[in-house]
Amino acid sequence: MTGPNTPQGDIVVHVFGRTDVGRTREHNEDTFTVADLTTMNASLQPEVRTHVTGSRGTFFMVADGMGGAAAGEVASAMATEVVLHEMDKRWRTSNDTDPEMFAHALRVSTEVANTKIHAYAAAHPENRGMGTTATVAGLLHDTLYVCQVGDSRAYLVRDGVCSQITKDQSLMQKLVEAGELTAEEAEVSERRNIILQALGPEPVVKVDLTSQQVKRGDTLVLCSDGLSGQVRANEIAEVVRAERDLVQVCKKLIDLANEAGGPDNITVVAARFEGEGLVETGAEQPAHRVYRGSQQQRSTIPLERGSIPALAAMDIADMPTLETELSVRKVKTTPQSNAPVDPSAATLEVSPREVASGPVKVGVKGPAPASGPVPETVEIAPVAVRAKLPPAPPAGGIVSPGVLRVVFGSIAVLVLVVYVISLLRA
Repeated sequence: MTGPNTPQGDIVVHVFGRTDVGRTREHNEDTFTVADLTTMNASLQPEVRTHVTGSRGTFFMVADGMGGAAAGEVASAMATEVVLHEMDKRWRTSNDTDPEMFAHALRVSTEVANTKIHAYAAAHPENRGMGTTATVAGLLHDTLYVCQVGDSRAYLVRDGVCSQITKDQSLMQKLVEAGELTAEEAEVSERRNIILQALGPEPVVKVDLTSQQVKRGDTLVLCSDGLSGQVRANEIAEVVRAERDLVQVCKKLIDLANEAGGPDNITVVAARFEGEGLVETGAEQPAHRVYRGSQQQRSTIPLERGSIPALAAMDIADMPTLETELSVRKVKTTPQSNAPVDPSAATLEVSPREVASGPVKVGVKGPAPASGPVPETVEIAPVAVRAKLPPAPPAGGIVSPGVLRVVFGSIAVLVLVVYVISLLRA
C-alpha cells in the first residue's frame, strides 16, 4: 500500500472494454463503465484509454443484469450509472483525500445502487425481482480497491500468472469452501449460475470490499460470468501475456468464450498499470484480501442531523463507538470509560459495554448556539445511567457525618422532652 517507500512518479493506466451478446442470448444485459475520476470522463476515448491517474483515481465496473424481458438491461445500466454518480458526489467533488474515504465511497455507492434498483423494482411490478451483479474497482495511487456483489469477477495478471481477487457470491463457491465440491466439479455443475446476492432483489446488500497493492506491469481483468464460465484463469493469463494491445486482449477473450459455446453475454474490461509511481518488486501476491480500514474495525452509524431522535430506541450494548455524519461535517464520540464524572453535567460519556440496555439520548454538548459552526462533539447519555447520578452538592459544601449526628441527636432529645411534658400535664 502507499507508504514512505512508495516510488515517486506518475502511474499510467491503459484500459479498454468490450461486451458481446454471445451465441445464445437475444439481447445483452451486461454493462460496463470506465472513467477517469479526476476529469470525470467516462468513455473509451483516447484520453481515457491511456491516462495518468490524477488525484481522484480511476474507476472500472462490470455489471451482469438479470430479471427477464428488459429488466436485466435496466438493472445493470442503473447500477453503473448510480455508482458512478455517487462516486462523483461522494468522492470526486469532496475535499477529502484520504484513501480510506475513497474505499468507503466505493462501498457506499454500491449500496446506494442496490437501494435505488430495489425501489425501482418495487415501483414497477413488471420488473419485480430484477437485479444485477456488480464488480466495482477503483485505483487510487498504488492501491486497487474492489467491491463485489454476485459472481462477476476481477482477476489480476502478474508475471504471467492470473489470480482471482474476488470471491463469487454463489452457491458453488459456498459448496467449494465447505469441501462439498472441488473447484473443477463446481465449474461444470448445473447449479453454477445460482448466485446468493445481487443488487436489487433485497433492500440490503453486503458488499465484499477488498484491496491490492498494484505492481508495475500488472493487468486487471474484470468480466461477467459469460467469460469466466467458459474461459479458465490460465487461458486469460496466456492471452494477456501474449498480447500487449488491450483491444486485442478483450477481443480474443470474447472469441474464446464464443468458441466454447457463448451461452451468455460476455463482457471484459482490461487495464494495464505502468509508470514510475509503482513498485517493480516487493508487492504481495494477488489474492482475495479483505480491506480493513479503521472504519471497518469499529461499529459505525451514518446519521443525518434530522434523524438524531431516531436513536432514542436504539440498543447500544454492542456499539464500541458511535460515529455520526451531520449535514456539513463528520463528528464522532469515543466512550470515556475512565473519565471523571461531573454530577452537574447535562450528559455523561459512558462506555456502552457498561450499560446493560436501555434507550439512548443524544444531544449536543452544552446549550445550543444561536449561530455559528456545528459543534465538534456529540455526547451520548443513556437515560438509565443518568438517573443514577448523585445529586449536586449544596453550594456551601458537603456536610460532615459528625455534624449530622449532632443535629439528629438534638432533634431526638427535643422530641423526648416534649413527650415527657405532655405526660406530666395529663
